[in-house]
Amino acid sequence: MLKNKLALVPNLPGCYLMKNKDGVIIYVGKAKKLKNRLSSYFRGEHTGKTARLVSEIADFEYIVVGSETESLILELNLIKKYDPKYNILLRDDKSYPYIELTNDSVPRLAVVRNVKRKKNHNHLYGPYPNVVAARKTVNLLNQIYPLRKCKTYEKKPCLYYHINQCLGYCTYKIDQDVINKMKSDIIKFLKGDHSLVTEKIKSEMEKESSKMNYEKALELKELLDYINITLAKQKVEISDNIDRDIFGYYVNKGYLSIQVLFIRGGKIVERHYKIIPLIDNEGEELTRYIAKFYERLILPKEILVPDIVDNELLENYLHVSVKKPIKGTKLKIIQMANKNAEISLKEQFDLIQKDEERTFGANNELKEILHLDKLDRIELFDNSNLFGNFNVSGMVVFINGKPAKNEYRKYKITVDKNDDYNTMKEVIYRRYFRVLKDNLVKPDLIIVDGGIGQMNVAKEVLKSLNLDIKVAGLKKDNRHTTEALLAFDPIVPIKIDKKSNLFYYLERMQDEVHNFTINYHKQIRSKGSLASVLDNVEGIGPKRKKELLKRFKNLNNMKLASKDDLNEILPEKVSLNLIEFLKNYE
Repeated sequence: MLKNKLALVPNLPGCYLMKNKDGVIIYVGKAKKLKNRLSSYFRGEHTGKTARLVSEIADFEYIVVGSETESLILELNLIKKYDPKYNILLRDDKSYPYIELTNDSVPRLAVVRNVKRKKNHNHLYGPYPNVVAARKTVNLLNQIYPLRKCKTYEKKPCLYYHINQCLGYCTYKIDQDVINKMKSDIIKFLKGDHSLVTEKIKSEMEKESSKMNYEKALELKELLDYINITLAKQKVEISDNIDRDIFGYYVNKGYLSIQVLFIRGGKIVERHYKIIPLIDNEGEELTRYIAKFYERLILPKEILVPDIVDNELLENYLHVSVKKPIKGTKLKIIQMANKNAEISLKEQFDLIQKDEERTFGANNELKEILHLDKLDRIELFDNSNLFGNFNVSGMVVFINGKPAKNEYRKYKITVDKNDDYNTMKEVIYRRYFRVLKDNLVKPDLIIVDGGIGQMNVAKEVLKSLNLDIKVAGLKKDNRHTTEALLAFDPIVPIKIDKKSNLFYYLERMQDEVHNFTINYHKQIRSKGSLASVLDNVEGIGPKRKKELLKRFKNLNNMKLASKDDLNEILPEKVSLNLIEFLKNYE
């Protein structure tokens, strides 16, 4: 069937979508010549993730477009829409923090992420290596320059004014020239020119030292050392001060290592690296990665890429200068990025292999033990109760052996007593009724954190919904640790070697769902749903609950309140009920 279908594919630019036997899209790619690219998957030998992908392909679709730029845009949109199993290159990439200098008449400094979402036109500088480095830089500048610290003006000077880190803009009129000079110095510093700040610190340090204020002088010296050692990063031999990002790569043993060097103010301020299994050819993978990379980052003035990348395609897509250096200093920097990509892969390879064994390997072993055709998605449930009569449930999801945190769900249970079976019945029904109603992705396996009783309840609910999904349970020993996997019909315990990757995988999943559910409890108890907690006190209805929340705001204030205070809102008997309830509430 596939061979006949391949014969009809044109050699035109476009996108292709690979599907498994259930019709689920498992990979999206693009090609200048669709027929050649699709044919390459079905001829010759493949290794690693490509071999796994090919083994699962049961069908494919393709979409012809007018140009390569259109195919890149379509490819990225399709990946975003379907989140295919094998397009892992574009998942879980970090967004770096930036430092923002606001455009207010009296500016503030702040650390921000998701810069593409910002609508105001403030000054943004970065990216920074991590949020800690960005905050340290902001704290450094705030110590040296007395900018405004408050988001809204206070009625009188705050602590920052009294420790000389603010000029008291809320109370005193400050000359705008003074503010503009500070702003100008800070902008120069954030663009990489540290000379003004270091001179200012040296001057202040000498002044404090001459006054024999050695403690303050030492503090200033430490600031100076921080700038010289931490912020004055490696200089490069390009003196035009243009902001550039440099991409390098290295391929070995079925993995693509990508290295990005950020050059700001003539210095390498940070690097980013990513190592992913290679499925497409390296040129296509790297071009796609660069296109996706700037979704959450500010584009530099220029991007330098290796010769395997389609720079013209990227230039049309990103609307920024993308160059492939062929000689000189810029080529040397590309080669440096390539070398760093090689070093990163060699350093990380053993860890990557072990992670593959702990995730994909263990997941595959579980699939074989349970005789499943595929095991891409597992949904796990745990129940917990508050005082025996306020129940909650949590669901976590593992996709291809790894937690998919954006898929986690919390449930407030309507059952008003400690009843594990009815709690399980309700949460399974609510979850999978919603799956049917909204046509959501069904899991290949459901795991309940409990024994045979909970499993039978889950099976009964699934049967009532005409859903055929395998159910397993995790049996605990008397020390509350995982002892065996429960499965099949009739249900039997399956002993798992406690030193195996599969055992650690099951234990990791069990810990994840348990912690997620317990944290939901803590949420309810701390800020949560104080109103829901008060529902457990006899004699407190909607009106009294509203008055208590308005008066005391939180449970801690309620605990500190006297009986007389409570009696102003509640009858004496109900006050005593609440006092007794709060006494046992930990």
